[in-house]
Amino acid sequence: MNCMGRVFSKIDLKSGYHQIRMREGDEWKTTFKTKYGLYEWLVMPFGLTNAPSTFMRLMNHVLPAFIGKFVVVYFDDILVYSKTLEDHLDHLRSVVSVLRSRKLYANLHKCSFCTDQITFPGYVVSAKGVEVDKEKVKAIRDWPTPKSTSDVRSFHGLASFYRRFVKDFSTIAAPLTELIKKNMSFRWGSDQDKAFIYIQEKLSSAPLLALPNFAKAFEIECDASGIGIGAVLMQERRPIAYFSEKLSGVSLNYPTYDKEMYALVRVLET
Repeated sequence: MNCMGRVFSKIDLKSGYHQIRMREGDEWKTTFKTKYGLYEWLVMPFGLTNAPSTFMRLMNHVLPAFIGKFVVVYFDDILVYSKTLEDHLDHLRSVVSVLRSRKLYANLHKCSFCTDQITFPGYVVSAKGVEVDKEKVKAIRDWPTPKSTSDVRSFHGLASFYRRFVKDFSTIAAPLTELIKKNMSFRWGSDQDKAFIYIQEKLSSAPLLALPNFAKAFEIECDASGIGIGAVLMQERRPIAYFSEKLSGVSLNYPTYDKEMYALVRVLET
């Protein structure tokens, strides 16, 4: 999405996965047993390994002319953005026309039209930029101190969703990441407590990230520490996204200059 978005709409496809028909002859692969007998799905159910990629492939096939120009798709949510209301109405007509022709149906109660700010998905998007969803961050801020590996994994998963807003997230979260490794016993100490509280504080005061303008130059700043690398993507000194990664194996022994170069390579790959 470029920074020219001023008007936004969100189209929510109703039970998106269920709008894809199972291939004829493969229905038996979804058979499940109940006390009333055996049943099989005629449409794609939630939970199949390839369901997410299948659905996104459908969206990319249906809306290729619009994606990257005035449409962003995240599974069954379709974001339409435009510079002016007049353009936006034209864009909406184009998208809705294609959805109608492909017999893809929306849930009107979950759609939003012609607003200057919209939540999509888990982010608040406006002409100013991208912010964290306050409700999601409240859940992180109010999260009780983890008492088990499962608690840490749940917290880490939610916080990681917003890692692009936190400089050096991977390095900060390293004490928590160690706890969720396979065969690692749960042991909550001062390092874990500091990381947990720091992440809560950083996300509670997360910055407004700029929307990229592909007509302008981008800047990347990289840094490295003993255990991790980080970078920030910017335009006109405004951050667009933060990147971070915890080092492992031989990369831990790189000299600082090489770690910073490695950070540049990784952020470009990402």
